[in-house]
Amino acid sequence: MAKQTVEAMVEGGKATAAPPLGPALGPLGVNIGQVISEINKKTADFKGVQVPIKIIVDEDKNITITVGTPPASALIKQEAHIEKGSGTPLTDLIADLKIEQVIKIAKMKGDDLSGKDMYGKVKELAGTCNSMGVMIEGKRAWETIEDINKGMYDAEIKAEKTELSQEELRELEEKKQRLMAEMEKRKTDFQNTAKQIIESMAGQARAAIKAKLIEAKIPTAMIDEMLPVEGAKPAEGAAAPAKK
Repeated sequence: MAKQTVEAMVEGGKATAAPPLGPALGPLGVNIGQVISEINKKTADFKGVQVPIKIIVDEDKNITITVGTPPASALIKQEAHIEKGSGTPLTDLIADLKIEQVIKIAKMKGDDLSGKDMYGKVKELAGTCNSMGVMIEGKRAWETIEDINKGMYDAEIKAEKTELSQEELRELEEKKQRLMAEMEKRKTDFQNTAKQIIESMAGQARAAIKAKLIEAKIPTAMIDEMLPVEGAKPAEGAAAPAKK
């Protein structure tokens, strides 16, 4: 029998014999429970994250299991304890990471990153953090890149330091909660402002109302959600659609 390969995505440390692995491994005549156990050992560090794996079974039933790395964004979300990145990273920052956590992710990604050395890998990840609204060391990630270029984190990067104290982890969680609260307050303020503008300009052209909302710096996604589409029937109690 030629070598057989099974590829799948599994949650780190939580692979099971259910699909897709069980049905794919069954015909290969291997000990499925043993394979699952080995996969979970190899992916334990990626708890809560989908991980690509490859299982190769040769003619003698020898098994080789290789584990890829999740996307950088998934590892950043895991490290920051967030479910998703910010939809508006220019205005809404949702979490903060220490440089040690970015180094940890860089080591996990390894050669999957294009950076030539640890400095380059850390800056590459900082760019991803920036697009997700995740801060590094209390600053916007692009500012931290500038600090890295100035040598502010030479000691940590050269030592490839990844450990944080419980106090530091607690502070990061508190910072995240503050950022989330600030974001929700901003959202409520924007919604209230948008509602006032829409109601005060009822009956005017949609383009004029939209221009006013943009002038008030209302996020585009919120404008699209709140501003009635011309010709659409308004919901009960809602403002009448803008005129053409």
